[in-house]
Amino acid sequence: MQNTIQQTIDFVKTTLANAEAGHDWFHIERVYKTAQHINQKEQANALIVALAALLHDIADSKFNGGDEEIGPQKAGDFLRSIGVDIEIVNEVKLIIKNLSFKASLGEISYASKELNVVQDADRLDAIGAIGIARAFTYGGYKNRVLYSPEIKPNLQMTKEEYKNTTAPTINHFYEKLLLLKDLMKTDTGKKIAQQRHHFMLNYLDQFYEEWEGKK
Repeated sequence: MQNTIQQTIDFVKTTLANAEAGHDWFHIERVYKTAQHINQKEQANALIVALAALLHDIADSKFNGGDEEIGPQKAGDFLRSIGVDIEIVNEVKLIIKNLSFKASLGEISYASKELNVVQDADRLDAIGAIGIARAFTYGGYKNRVLYSPEIKPNLQMTKEEYKNTTAPTINHFYEKLLLLKDLMKTDTGKKIAQQRHHFMLNYLDQFYEEWEGKK
């Protein structure tokens, strides 16, 4: 098992060497460690959790023309190349395919304890201090404005609208980040999310005060 995980780590580090900073190896490493922490209580299949956490952003659709199949396919091809059992390969592919927030905006047809663990770990990295940093990093990457009072958040977005949005970064808090606390599946994820959610609310209060020149 450990050799399989190390081979996967090496593959991910090489593949994501030039990735956007919010979806780079360090993001993967945080999700991997958080998933392991969550799984201490959940006791899901440790190998599936580890491989799915490590490979979940190996080819994010945002950076591949919106193609939602390339990530699971690339992960599956790699795992087969190092001799991972096909049952485990298929589970990892299903987790990657159903992991993202936008996937939850469409029809959900897959569920597992392993998905819950990795999904919570990934969503936790999207909130709190690091989540804020990642949001503005991606906003800068896409050349989006920080905030525009005239552009209101869209709280009823379809999956396609979410994929194609060009809204200011602050809107992303209301359209996704502040929603994640209530989408956590595991007890550990819920506990961690409470504190990170509170941090984001405090940040937004400070942001608006500074925007108006009051602080």
